[in-house]
Amino acid sequence: MIEVKTSSLSDGEFNRGVFATRDINKGELLHEAPVISYPNDQHQHIEKTILADYAFEYGENHSAILLGYGMLFNHSYEPNANYEIDFRNHTFNFYAYTNIKKGDEILINYNGDVDDKDPLWFNQD
Repeated sequence: MIEVKTSSLSDGEFNRGVFATRDINKGELLHEAPVISYPNDQHQHIEKTILADYAFEYGENHSAILLGYGMLFNHSYEPNANYEIDFRNHTFNFYAYTNIKKGDEILINYNGDVDDKDPLWFNQD
């Protein structure tokens, strides 16, 4: 259903993104990304690495590194996917927010809410 390919939206070292390998219906589960969580007081150590740009908030007192394709979805303020945290199963579950066509890049809003237009942390001074 999804695959990792080169993305024209990313200008990082790897330029990767997640793409649909078939048409995907709105509401369909795209991916369950397992979580490695850690207390926020340990984030100072992650900040010294490239992983800092990929960490997600995970509840009030934790952050998380996502496995699988979880950290490879690119950002859009008009996303075609969203995610929900499943604390019981320790996963981030990614769903189609709109109908997605085969070949389209799957995009999430890094702010966590599809309607949140706040500037991203890495674009702030």
